[in-house]
Amino acid sequence: MVGAVIGNYQIVRKLGEGGMGVVYLGQHTLLGRRAAIKVLLPALSARPDIVNRFFNEARAVTTISDPGIVQVFDFGYHSDGSAFIVMEFLEGEALDQRLAKRGRLPAYEALRLCRQIATSLAAAHAQHIIHRDLKPENIFLVRDAEVASGERSKILDFGIAKLSDEQPGQIKTHAGALMGTPVYMSPEQCRGLADIDHRSDIYALGCVMFHLIVGRPPFEGEGIGDIISAHIREPAPAPSSRLGGVPAVVDALLLRCLAKAPADRFQTMTELAQAIGPVLQQLPSEAGSFAGYDAGPSLPPYSQPPGTPPPPG
Repeated sequence: MVGAVIGNYQIVRKLGEGGMGVVYLGQHTLLGRRAAIKVLLPALSARPDIVNRFFNEARAVTTISDPGIVQVFDFGYHSDGSAFIVMEFLEGEALDQRLAKRGRLPAYEALRLCRQIATSLAAAHAQHIIHRDLKPENIFLVRDAEVASGERSKILDFGIAKLSDEQPGQIKTHAGALMGTPVYMSPEQCRGLADIDHRSDIYALGCVMFHLIVGRPPFEGEGIGDIISAHIREPAPAPSSRLGGVPAVVDALLLRCLAKAPADRFQTMTELAQAIGPVLQQLPSEAGSFAGYDAGPSLPPYSQPPGTPPPPG
């Protein structure tokens, strides 16, 4: 495939591969712009249901204008019949990689990052797009001088996003269909409900914040069934019950995100982002931290249980 032209991009080299396809580095033949090109495996490109889900990512992202959402430049079929998406090439670090290296993040760093994510998801929700698979693996961190912290989050993989206005040709979720990553899924997603809304993403972001601050997700188990049951039935733990020294304001913020009933959570991502601001003002901004709470590993690295769905591509 190296040297081949897909769309207007010439393949430079392979960046990685997964169970559904391969990701290449490409360069625009006229503009010289670099891009990441996701190519679906030929056998899967022949399946309309999988291609529709694959292209759903492109359809979703192209409607959102926000610097915290990865850009899509083109999508379609290569001459060999393989489906492809051309997207922004990112240089930086995935959030799950940072978490694996450091164990956990200082609360200030974690919440500052998640405020960015909430703001970007607010832009997605304004276009009636619900991500439904928010997790550290789908958040990429890049350098950006325009951000006060010098770092910007980029949300990836809208492949199973729900386009809630359900226009013709868009993916619809049927009752009983379970899509997402169980460790970060909302109770309503775990039940396979068809009518989930943007507040499901608020719960998922709460799970991500918990994992970043504590070093473990809020609910764990020996298998997927245990985790799903916990999301549905067990009260969310306060972060301070898992890690000493976490302030009460952080507990309150996360527990509201993790409320079982959507009506008891923050009602919009904008509301959540605004709530994070005052909490940040009460936390130390340096990596060296408040009493009893220092950045760094506190527990063995977390790995998802066997059977967790692999990331698309």
